[in-house]
Amino acid sequence: MGATLETPSQDNSDLDCGQLRCGNGGSMSEITSSRICVLFPGALGDFICFLPALEVLARRSQADLFARIEFAGLAPPQVKVRSLECFEVSRLFAPGTTSDERLRDFFGSYTGIYSWMGSREKEFVNQLANVSGGRARVYPFRADERKLHQADYYLSCLNEPLETSRPPTVVLQSDAVAWSNSYWAKRSLEGKAVLSLAPGSGAREKNWPVAFYSRIADWWRHRTRGAVVVLMGPVEGERGGFELLLNRSTVASSFTLERVAALLARSDLYLGNDSGITHLAAAVGVRTVAMFGPSDVHQWAPRGARVTILSRRVDCSPCEISVMKGCPHRRCLTEFYPEEVIDELEKLPEVATLTRGGSGI
Repeated sequence: MGATLETPSQDNSDLDCGQLRCGNGGSMSEITSSRICVLFPGALGDFICFLPALEVLARRSQADLFARIEFAGLAPPQVKVRSLECFEVSRLFAPGTTSDERLRDFFGSYTGIYSWMGSREKEFVNQLANVSGGRARVYPFRADERKLHQADYYLSCLNEPLETSRPPTVVLQSDAVAWSNSYWAKRSLEGKAVLSLAPGSGAREKNWPVAFYSRIADWWRHRTRGAVVVLMGPVEGERGGFELLLNRSTVASSFTLERVAALLARSDLYLGNDSGITHLAAAVGVRTVAMFGPSDVHQWAPRGARVTILSRRVDCSPCEISVMKGCPHRRCLTEFYPEEVIDELEKLPEVATLTRGGSGI
């Protein structure tokens, strides 16, 4: 049977995030300068989990975040996003940085530097310590052997009380909202109940079968006479095999993340795998249903007031990445049949209020 789990609980036990201090950096309360530097190398799902910690940093100082540049439209307004592949950051991995005046001036201008990259690279840690004048703190990107949600881990690095943390939230950009209004009109989605599906993820092994998503799409059209929007990323386009699902659906692809966020927010219901898009859906507040198989719910479940996690109880799940990659059966997903999922979806108040031919929300 599928198990419904609302908003996973937080573990508030004593934590050690394994911080490496590059010098004698002071406590968070001592950082009063207008500018700090944040280095974050994660993908979309990691970034959404990082948002609560980023907001904590941004409340204390203006922050320059070095990350994937496509995250710029999702970051808090007081955060400036720059590419992690810039010269100043890349140079830290090369020998001789300590004598580079350009880097000393650049990193020396920040009162605080917080890095979740390079913790296992001795050269990087030493170089960053030297060019920052001892103001940098380097943390492991992942918690070591902890049954801890990733968002809580990032907060624990900043010594934040976890019981006061809020779910990640993405504020929609006004121009993206205007674009979504136009998109809805052009695709004749106005007045219809809209189900958004994201059948892919960064790892094929985490994906619910495409044929099962197609069954959900057929159920939705019959149940509501509504529309289905399928979000397709570059990876899904390269892999192929989605033809049946895309038939009679509106395909959304090649959009910026802020436009994807606005599109998700307009939907009545979202269903997807353990993926960055699923975390984004939860962060914009749409009713989000996440299919979990080999992933650890306690560490990676998207958080939010309108999040439902569906997983099948299989004795070998969750599993390590190495096991997941070589699993010969994937029963945690392949034997989680559409009819079971539909039964769970029908229980949602948002679905129960839908009427044929339109949205009751």
